[in-house]
Amino acid sequence: MFRFRKQPTFPKACCGGGTKILKMALKQPARSIFAERSYSLYYAGQSLSYIGYGVSALVIPLLVFKLTGSALNLGLAYALEFFPFALFGLVGGSLADRLDRRRLMIVCDLVRFIVFALFALLLWRNALTLPVLYTGIVVVNIAAAVFLGGQSTSIPYLVGKDRTPKAVASLLSAEQTSNIVSPPLAGFLFSLPGGPLIALVTTAFTYLTSQISLMLVPSMGPDEPGTLPSLGDLWADIVEGFRFMAADTVMSAVAFAGLFLNFFAFIAVAVFIPFVKVLLGATDTQVGLAYGVIALGMIVGALIGGATAKRWPFGPALLIALAFDSLIFVPAIFATRLWPFVIFWMLAAMGVAFETTQIISWRMRIVPEEKIGRVFAAVRLVALIGIVPGTLLGGWLADRYAARLPIIVSAIGYLVIALGAALVPQLRRDHR
Repeated sequence: MFRFRKQPTFPKACCGGGTKILKMALKQPARSIFAERSYSLYYAGQSLSYIGYGVSALVIPLLVFKLTGSALNLGLAYALEFFPFALFGLVGGSLADRLDRRRLMIVCDLVRFIVFALFALLLWRNALTLPVLYTGIVVVNIAAAVFLGGQSTSIPYLVGKDRTPKAVASLLSAEQTSNIVSPPLAGFLFSLPGGPLIALVTTAFTYLTSQISLMLVPSMGPDEPGTLPSLGDLWADIVEGFRFMAADTVMSAVAFAGLFLNFFAFIAVAVFIPFVKVLLGATDTQVGLAYGVIALGMIVGALIGGATAKRWPFGPALLIALAFDSLIFVPAIFATRLWPFVIFWMLAAMGVAFETTQIISWRMRIVPEEKIGRVFAAVRLVALIGIVPGTLLGGWLADRYAARLPIIVSAIGYLVIALGAALVPQLRRDHR
């Protein structure tokens, strides 16, 4: 069975021999994360599923906006996506710490495959309605929450804890790389007769391929899987996750900063499509291209975050990134043309991806391996819960006062929270 790799030990020098061996060993290149067959299989499957998700992430909002023409309904769709994702992440973290993660993740991908296949079938029969879309969004994101609980805990198991930052960065980069291609493709497909149907079928197929790749991975931990936990066990795991978070001042500060940052960020995210389509005159194809450009910025941010996760002190690096992405977004509120607006959004997204990679890698370093699932779930709930009121408020403001006001509110709020985070002394001094 896999065990975390320890640093190699060397014999004491004898007539200089031990020193020579040490120097030779230090010159050896680090083993690539892709040298691990299990991780390569896992990475391949996730890369394919990211393509499908990237297509559906644009097609479903476009479908909602086409059916209703309402930014508030679009905000509700985002709320129904993130609220169950955050809430059921608590269950996913507990299950991932206790059950066979590979089987757990395969079941989650099966659920997502069935939902998108059903979407495609109903659309083909002209029977896809808004309530069905909303229900499917909830089910898919419950499965996604449990899946992510397994993903977070599996990465150190597959590549070793020391190489987790590189693995996290590689997955984020793969996700954003797919988003360079997927949104433009989705926007183009949506403008064609039958395009949304093709997009939904593509998404269902990619979740099927993800299942196959996971089946080929021998094991993803834990070493000794247990049985399905009782409600009492689940509650105990959830409480333990929150206690661990509360005991670490910096972790709590980062989680609650994430709550407010997500609140203000998603005031803008919820109205991105209405803003660029109604105020800036973007076509469906241009909306897809805009998402692709933004994804390019996130790739750069994730790569920089992965490369510097253990080199730069966590607290100062995070605060500098927050200052950057809050300031760089300010010019976007004055944009009257599509591409300047998208460029400033892309630069801010680069900072967000850097922060995300840094935060995940930092938590991986300081949380015991056997508690990663439940602690990550607790932090995720606190951070993501801000998305729900943010998307609803953004949609309401756009419907009532036009889509530029939510962008302005988002930019101002982000600046205030970034400044507030800089005033936390424990965060400024955290070098873990």
